[in-house]
Order: sequence, then C-alpha cells, then structure tokens
Amino acid sequence: MHVHYFFDPDTSTLTYVVYDEHTNDAVIIDPVLDFDQASGRIEDRSVEKVVTFIKEKGLKPHYILETHAHADHLSSSQLLKQIYPQAKVGISSRIKTVQSTFKDVFMMDELKTDGSDFDFLFEDNKEFFAGSLPILPLPTPGHTPACTSFLIGSNLFSGDALFMPDYGTGRCDFPKGSASQLYDSIAALYELPESTNVFVGHDYQPGGRDLLFQTTIGESKKSNIHLKSSTSREEYIAFREGRDKTLKAPKLLFPSLQANIMAGHLPKKQKNGVSYLQLPLKLSLKMGSL
Repeated sequence: MHVHYFFDPDTSTLTYVVYDEHTNDAVIIDPVLDFDQASGRIEDRSVEKVVTFIKEKGLKPHYILETHAHADHLSSSQLLKQIYPQAKVGISSRIKTVQSTFKDVFMMDELKTDGSDFDFLFEDNKEFFAGSLPILPLPTPGHTPACTSFLIGSNLFSGDALFMPDYGTGRCDFPKGSASQLYDSIAALYELPESTNVFVGHDYQPGGRDLLFQTTIGESKKSNIHLKSSTSREEYIAFREGRDKTLKAPKLLFPSLQANIMAGHLPKKQKNGVSYLQLPLKLSLKMGSL
C-alpha cells in the first residue's frame, strides 16, 4: 500500500491518494478545488495534479472520500467525479446533522438534509472496501459532528481531528462542535497501536518550518502540544474552549460550507448562467442602521 500527498499552500490542506500498487485500486481523500474569493474564480490546478498522478500510475479510483464538510476550502469531489464517474463521493452518515444545521443559515431551500447529495454514506466502524483496500471509518466528532478518520491498513487519515504534534488538534467552535467530543475522539485514536502512521488533514507550518504531514500515534500521545495521553479531559476542554474564543473564522468559511454540505456541488446557475454563493451579514453598528 502506498500513500501519495498533495499540498495546497493557499489553504494548508493535504489531499491524499492511497493505492495498492499490485491491483491499482485507489481512493482519493479530501480533494481541493482552487477558489479565489475576491474574484469568484474557480480553477482546477489542484485537481490536475491529482489526475496527472493517477494517470501516470494507472490507478483505479473507487471512492472520493471526505473526512468532514470542510470549512476552509471547497471540495473538488464533483469535478473528480466527472473524470472518474465510477468513483463514489463518500462521507459519514452524520453529515445529515451538519446539513440540518446549516440549511437555514444559508436559506438553502434546495438542500436535502438526508445526505442524498453524496453517493455513499458510510457508517461508523463499519469496514468497506475499495477493491483490495480495506477502509475502516473511525468516528472522530468534535471539530464537526460528521468528522471521520480513515484507517487503511496501518495508516490513519485524521482529517481535522489530530494535527502534527507541534500544532495540536482541531478547533471546536463551529456549530455543534464540542471539545468534550474531540477529547473522546482522540482518546479513542490513542488506543490504536503506537506504530500507526497518522496523515494529517492540514499543516499550518508553525514558526515557518518546512511542511510536515506524517506522524505516529505514539509520537502524538507523547508530544502533541494540545492533547497528550497524560492530558486530562478537564485540562483539554478548558484549553480548547479558551483558545477557540481567540480564533478568527476561516476566510473561506461561508463559500466552503455551502458547497461542501452538498457533496461539492455548486449552487444552481441563475438565469444569467452564473452560480452565486451567499454571505450572511452580521451587523454590529454603533452609529445607526442600514
């Protein structure tokens, strides 16, 4: 089994292609769609890199998997689906909670909250196969209700739950996020063999260091700056909730969620042939009203 990574510096996101070199069976995890918010321009540079690699290796993608509905980048799952129509776009069945939460926030009347925009809703701890690749979805809610980590062989893809030891863990201040849940989620991951490889969903390169995206369960338990195996629930919750109060919203929060809770589908085109994303306004005016 091999793991190939792609890094998007604009959103600090890691995309992975996991494949069996003997059968060429493959899965794509957390693919990125290039989006410039200022201009509204969408490009496929990141997709092109993934597709080029898959072609060079002669791989057969069975699934395009999302660890959760991302709030910091748009998913390119639907663009990849056009190129690989046999590949199913999959996410946890808990996405229904996320869809219900944001349906009214964005006034998305067309949004179904049954997960049917996705091709495949997997269940917690229920193994499925991408050809010869066994995939075990481990529930890791806390960052969002639908977060999942994928255990493929001895490799864990942790999404936004667990980051590199010098960066810590995911934030929990999104709607229905929970520091308590994330503590439990990571504690469960820490029960895996210490030799288990951990491939993180983002690397923000603290201190300007070089890119790092792979660690182990053992190293995380020993030195994760937010949550070691010795960290108590009370300590972690107090730290996480306090830190989250100081964080700004991700710059692509609203565009990302609107697309990603619909499996990467963009909003329907209007009469002029253009799709539009909505931006809820939160007015905080001292001098008057608009």
